[in-house]
Amino acid sequence: MIYDCHLHTEFSGDSDTPVQAQIKRAAALGMKEIAVTDHHDYDCPFCEDDFELHLPEYLSALKSIKKKYEGMLRINIGIELGLQCHIRDYLEKFYEAYGGEFDFIIGSSHFIRHQDPYFPDFWEGCGSKKGLEDFFEASLKRVRLLHPFFDSYGHLDYGARYAPDGESVYSYENFKEPVDAILQILIQQGKALECNTGGLRSRLQQTNPAPSILKRYREMGGELITVGSDAHTPEHLGYGFEQARELLKSCGFRYYTVFHHRKAEMIPL
Repeated sequence: MIYDCHLHTEFSGDSDTPVQAQIKRAAALGMKEIAVTDHHDYDCPFCEDDFELHLPEYLSALKSIKKKYEGMLRINIGIELGLQCHIRDYLEKFYEAYGGEFDFIIGSSHFIRHQDPYFPDFWEGCGSKKGLEDFFEASLKRVRLLHPFFDSYGHLDYGARYAPDGESVYSYENFKEPVDAILQILIQQGKALECNTGGLRSRLQQTNPAPSILKRYREMGGELITVGSDAHTPEHLGYGFEQARELLKSCGFRYYTVFHHRKAEMIPL
């Protein structure tokens, strides 16, 4: 079973799942390791939930849990950083203070114009086409500026999950220019791209990023690919992983990537 490298627990503002519940689910599925990657979105006062972690408490708890399950299941200590260009100084200080404490860091774009595409209000003011244009434009700026602070770029087309006219508006070809630019930066900087199966549970019923983008990343020379379910509850952990395995193989990938102590390791699909 592919190891799940994107999942959330009680430490994330949008989950109340105990860490042990996610661990038990992973073990039941036959996984030998996982990465706990709870949300840390700094400076988001507009959010309904609190997405800022108390980092010392978080790290202490995960180190204790990692030790408890040693020899049974490898628990990699991860985090999902919310990327915003105006917090670069904060991310630099975060990285200096805590970068060495993690096995794995995901960088993700969640908020545009102080709004989350998850909510209908985001789309009411702009529509699907303009909303996705804004999303990819902001994502490109963030990847270009903030790539030193993460290992894998999470759910590249996250916004498309929730676009009300996504079925008719969204495709790789329609947003080729910013997407290719993002992929090129990731490849040049030695960063991984995430295959997030959470999108299989969305209206579009496709991975994030879409299969066409995964294929394009491989065509451009990208090899580092992490796999995560984005599970906030145990029943979603490992969701769609066999489908993801076959998809990645069809795109030309032979391996997927896990990170230990911030170093990439390749595992056969």
